Amino acid sequence: MTTTEQNIDNSLIAILEQVSDPEIPVLSIMDMGVVRSAVFEDGIVKVEITPTYSGCPAMDVIGDDIKKALEEAGYKSEIDLILHPAWTTDWITPRGRKALEDYGIAAPLEAEADKDVLLHGKKIVKCTNCGSQNTRLVSQFGSTACKAQFQCEDCQEPFDYFKCLK
Repeated sequence: MTTTEQNIDNSLIAILEQVSDPEIPVLSIMDMGVVRSAVFEDGIVKVEITPTYSGCPAMDVIGDDIKKALEEAGYKSEIDLILHPAWTTDWITPRGRKALEDYGIAAPLEAEADKDVLLHGKKIVKCTNCGSQNTRLVSQFGSTACKAQFQCEDCQEPFDYFKCLK
């Protein structure tokens, strides 16, 4: 598991937890782990965010949404996009993983299991509808580049799987 320390002022956590990921609205940006730092400097909240992958189109929206949420709470802010360390699916919180599953997106597996699923067809991704592992890869890419499309062979429901990124 890849971890890095977050540096987030406790008084800002509740505000940032209200900012949704625009591509997966049931997740907050805190659940996704994209906020790496949020601190007060000279009366301004300085926030550092990391994209889930280089070129992620949601980052501009996330930055704007953070600024708006902080402004509504009475704070001026600056948002910086940082690329190092690179975001990893290890940063998704347990609450975020559960929210993904409840929303119909299978949470990421560990790296080796992910490769077995995406490259070798191993049947270990659980259907988010019925829980069966009798699932098959339909497409390496789902509704966004960070997801793959699967279908359950038992209930026949299609669903996205959030790929492991490390």
